[in-house]
Amino acid sequence: MPDLIANAADNPEFARVIELGRLRDLTEFAFDIAPTPEEAERIARLMDARSVRKLRFAGHLAALAAGGWELTGALGATVIQTCVVTLDPVTTRVDQPVRRLFLPMAATRGVDFAIDEDEDEDVEPLGDRIDLGLVAIEALALALPPYPRKEGAELDHSFPAVAEEAGGVKPFAALAALRDKLDGGT
Repeated sequence: MPDLIANAADNPEFARVIELGRLRDLTEFAFDIAPTPEEAERIARLMDARSVRKLRFAGHLAALAAGGWELTGALGATVIQTCVVTLDPVTTRVDQPVRRLFLPMAATRGVDFAIDEDEDEDVEPLGDRIDLGLVAIEALALALPPYPRKEGAELDHSFPAVAEEAGGVKPFAALAALRDKLDGGT
């Protein structure tokens, strides 16, 4: 079985690169990857999270008749994010299926391989390598909530009493009162 390369210039956080030339004689390649503690810290910084406690990406690459590869796998992760309301830690658990089609550019334009509209977002151009770590990072980024919120945390939408009038809430009334106070003091 070919080894995965753990460094790539375009992915300093968590590279696990398979060179497709090494898969020439294989119809399937199984993988099971997880970041080192240092890589988990880099992924957390990239995701603007407090930490990535667990991350595992397992699956396989299967050769396609059109000369491409289909990646199917499962991403599991536990990420500690910051609540946008309270700034408290929020634990987010991700269990996400992942599927990508890596196709030669000719196959995406021709009749050799039909692509369903729903599959279009999973199609990637086929190069000479596939970075499984980059696929995991992309899937994690898409699965994490962009505005994590601690259970029960709500924004306070109240305004100062000076802002309430019979006609409804006037959000700039407090600024007007401050302006009047400052104008009266000069």
